[in-house]
Amino acid sequence: MAPRFSRRSLLAAGGALLAAPALGACGTDARAPGQLRVSYQQWGSARAVGDYIEGAAAEFMAARPGTSVEVVPIVAAENDFFTKNELMMASARTTPDVAFEDTFILRADIGAGYLRPLDEYVENWPQWSEYVDIAQDAVRGEDGKVYGILGPTDTRAIWYHRDVLAAAGIELPWEPRTWDDLLDAARAIRDRVPDAVPAVVYAGKAQGEKASMQGLQMLTVGTDSVLYDEDSLRWTTGAAGMRQALGFLHTLYGEGLGPPLQLALDPNLTETVYQTWMPEGTVGFVVDGNWIAQRWDPGAAGEWPEWSEKLGLTRMPTRLGQGEGFVTLSGGWAWSIPRLAPDPDSSWELIETLLSTENALRWTIAESKLANRRDVIEHPDYQDYSPAAGFFTDLVPHADYRPATAAYPQISSAMQAATEDVMLGALSPEAAADAYDAALIDIVGVEQTAPEVRA
Repeated sequence: MAPRFSRRSLLAAGGALLAAPALGACGTDARAPGQLRVSYQQWGSARAVGDYIEGAAAEFMAARPGTSVEVVPIVAAENDFFTKNELMMASARTTPDVAFEDTFILRADIGAGYLRPLDEYVENWPQWSEYVDIAQDAVRGEDGKVYGILGPTDTRAIWYHRDVLAAAGIELPWEPRTWDDLLDAARAIRDRVPDAVPAVVYAGKAQGEKASMQGLQMLTVGTDSVLYDEDSLRWTTGAAGMRQALGFLHTLYGEGLGPPLQLALDPNLTETVYQTWMPEGTVGFVVDGNWIAQRWDPGAAGEWPEWSEKLGLTRMPTRLGQGEGFVTLSGGWAWSIPRLAPDPDSSWELIETLLSTENALRWTIAESKLANRRDVIEHPDYQDYSPAAGFFTDLVPHADYRPATAAYPQISSAMQAATEDVMLGALSPEAAADAYDAALIDIVGVEQTAPEVRA
């Protein structure tokens, strides 16, 4: 078979120039003992994560006279950040002592040999036992070892506008039990509230990972299929759940129950949804995450004091109400120690400071995220920080995570293409699923796939 090139090798080959500013800012060839470096992704001008890290670094240095912590923000889009981070970790000269790892890329970096296991540290760290099981599992490699410590997380559900649903004659509080309940509600809104977009379930290439995670995968995890089998380590082809999920999207957009296509294909759709449709009451319901409420906070650009009165929350139902009856997906970032970090013991002490109860709480609130450890959940400041926090936090123990494999970013693109094909009516759900299967085999190879076995 022809050799297959990983996303990492291709990005690294083309990304050296992108990484140069970050690498050039990383100091001299050798660091004196006690000089630590922590890198992270900074999203544009947002300062929440940077302020949290700098506060923890100051605490760390104050407790250890003579030490220093260099905080290295990497301002880059997602894929560019992964490339820069990996290039930094690949060299003893440039490696951070503590690295910022997205959980969905963690196993790819483990496989590439960039990270060291942390089991010897976590077994003596009291906070480790505070994490819910799903948060511990999210940072394990295929060898079962721990390679990162998860920060705050997120979950996804359905936001609905109470006024719009009431005008459509839908009983409140709304508690849909199946996908048919979702479609029936959207049809009622379409027919009785003509000025409102009935539903937003993200689809299409322009929506990027939102189409994969908030869209297609929030549907597929509510079926009896799995996209990736964690036991056999193979991707599923011929999955009935993929066809059912694409069928749902085909119906949603085919019946005019979603955003108009010109807006659904707009990369800035979320800005319209969060800043205009939701505050103005011109959308029925949106499948999305907990973090969007930060856009309406006091002082935010889209400040909306009444949001907690106008919006309701309900869980995303499974297709037929099977299983637990609802689903959610989580994500999050972890702190890891690169394999080439010169003093892993000091790196671990910095992680302990970064993720002390108080600092974990501060990070969680600053980014409007969710706690996944009991010491933070039980903290009085967390209990009251957002009207939506309790609802979304209760979903954390039930969450699924995206398949954390090196090929996932490419496979996610194939998912987005499939959703766009059915959204536009270019392909039937069956044909779009077949095209996804073909792309999947092309990405990972037939030996890394397995056809679904149906009863």
